Amino acid sequence: MVVPAANDETCDEELKHTQAWADDNLRMNVAKSNEIIFQPRGPRGKSLQLPPPFPNIERVSKLTALGVVLNDRLTSTDHVTELLASCTKLVYAMRVLKTHGLPHQSLQDVFRATVEAKLLYAAPAWSGFCTATDRVRLKSFLRRCLKLGYRNPDSPDLDSLFSDSDEQLFDRNNHNSQHILQQYLPDRPDLNYTVSEADTTTRHFYMQDF
Repeated sequence: MVVPAANDETCDEELKHTQAWADDNLRMNVAKSNEIIFQPRGPRGKSLQLPPPFPNIERVSKLTALGVVLNDRLTSTDHVTELLASCTKLVYAMRVLKTHGLPHQSLQDVFRATVEAKLLYAAPAWSGFCTATDRVRLKSFLRRCLKLGYRNPDSPDLDSLFSDSDEQLFDRNNHNSQHILQQYLPDRPDLNYTVSEADTTTRHFYMQDF
């Protein structure tokens, strides 16, 4: 449930409505529910008066949704921290594979299938919230993997990986006629190409000359 700041006075009523809906459809587990308030950064966020927490629901500063860590400052710092910790464990596993004689090319294939795939998981959802420090940490990790020989030197850099992920996501949404964002995209123009008789003759002449 997402409640904007302008409607914070109705949070309790909306939560009760959600609980009533859940009782008719599926049971709402309050013990597994959390509350998070997204606050602006800077002095404004520090002076913000927060509303009282919901009863029996824990208020947290970060939570994980579909594998992506969200914090109350809307930055990817916490997600990057957990991501690098997990990827470091995978790098240690790759070191074990290298010790057991796995070929160099196979190591790079395993790196792309595990470490790089984990780094790019849901990247369009969190890469835009990375701070400059977050990007430096991620790039430093990739450079270390390159020195260890796990990453191909011709592989794209971090910014290119994020950009490619964004483009792939948009391309899939753009070609999905049932996607909810289709109503906000401009209509595709119908391009009708006509070939004149002179163009046909010229093309035929070139083919004969060739």
